[in-house]
Amino acid sequence: MGLRVLVVGGGGREHALLWGIARSPLLDTMYCAPGNAGTTRLAISIPVAADDIVGLRRFAVSERIDLTVVGPEAPLVAGLADEFRAAGLAVFGPGAKGAHIEGSKAFAKEVMRAAGVPTGTAAEFTMFSPAMAFVEDHGTPLVIKADGLAAGKGVFVAGSRREAEDALRSCLIEGRFGDAGRSVLVEEYLEGEEASLLALVSDGRVLPLAPAQDYKRALDGDAGPNTGGMGSYSPVPTVDADTASAIVDQIVRPTVDELERRGISYRGVLYAGVILTSQGPKVLEFNCRFGDPETQVMIPRMRSDLLRLLWATAQGEELPASVDWEPGACVGVVMASRGYPAGSSKGDTITGIVEAEALDGVTVFHAGTAERDGVLVTAGGRVLVVTALGADFAQAREKAYKGVGRIDFSGAQWRTDIGARAVGGRTS
Repeated sequence: MGLRVLVVGGGGREHALLWGIARSPLLDTMYCAPGNAGTTRLAISIPVAADDIVGLRRFAVSERIDLTVVGPEAPLVAGLADEFRAAGLAVFGPGAKGAHIEGSKAFAKEVMRAAGVPTGTAAEFTMFSPAMAFVEDHGTPLVIKADGLAAGKGVFVAGSRREAEDALRSCLIEGRFGDAGRSVLVEEYLEGEEASLLALVSDGRVLPLAPAQDYKRALDGDAGPNTGGMGSYSPVPTVDADTASAIVDQIVRPTVDELERRGISYRGVLYAGVILTSQGPKVLEFNCRFGDPETQVMIPRMRSDLLRLLWATAQGEELPASVDWEPGACVGVVMASRGYPAGSSKGDTITGIVEAEALDGVTVFHAGTAERDGVLVTAGGRVLVVTALGADFAQAREKAYKGVGRIDFSGAQWRTDIGARAVGGRTS
């Protein structure tokens, strides 16, 4: 008898997780709540919102779900995993106390300080005037972060006093981010190349995954406003074996140990967003879930049984010594709707996905898609992630962008430089 699996969420990350899980011989049936137009090819869509914890638990109990995999951070921070475990349900994702490492940047800094994890210095403020006084004393550049969840839009790199003032005013006076911005961190600006290293964590056991790198800015050359992510690639040539080991040994394991010391048993994925400074890797942020769009370029490279790994983690079991990966590289390019990230167009007809996926090594993951009268249309925001496997980064990029070229919807926008910095770099 195989496993009955529920994946919570409706974006590109969840489509990629479903795609990976579907390859497992352990699988019986998959559901996705709420899903999107792409996930329906792999799983039965359930019209329950990702933040409807009561509705999701009721469904999981009634349908005898063996494993629930939570994609987004908000349900985890709200305690979905705790509610499910209290009902005797296996769930991949930390409880609310563990998820607080993403839900509160101040808590994450406190944990890092206690664990001796390298990160930028920071001060927390709830009032505008003391925060501005700190800016005046320390000068710019500085990084200003809303303490709580702000959908990836609550981080400001302030290169001038005016930019710092505008960021602080938007959080602490204008309330742009609601409760998430009532407290802010004013943090040291760190220089270096960024990378993401995710690890499965099973009650203190740590299994690192392949590093990835994403692109947060909307426009080529890392210009324009911050987004949820405009593309990604894996592996990362600048994160060699020694650097990856340093990130695990100096950042991930001490953080997990500190959570355990506080009585927080973590079962899920811990995402370390790091910056490779001249003093070594330092933490920019922690997330309590799989990254988006990093997951879309990691899962196609994974040879190991994803469902087996998720199940073992959810059960708090031993994890294998390592994960088996496809050689070469994977590049993923986000196609976003007109106006993103300030706004987004919806209801535009999408064509060309079948033609794109006819290309060798190309997979298209749906994010903001829907079906209307049998026609695939955009549902706003980031619409698709076109990914491609290649022998090296040059080949993977060429395939991914050839796939992008076959897809069309009104107002489609994408960056043209995803993975360019990795071309010529080593992939193992």
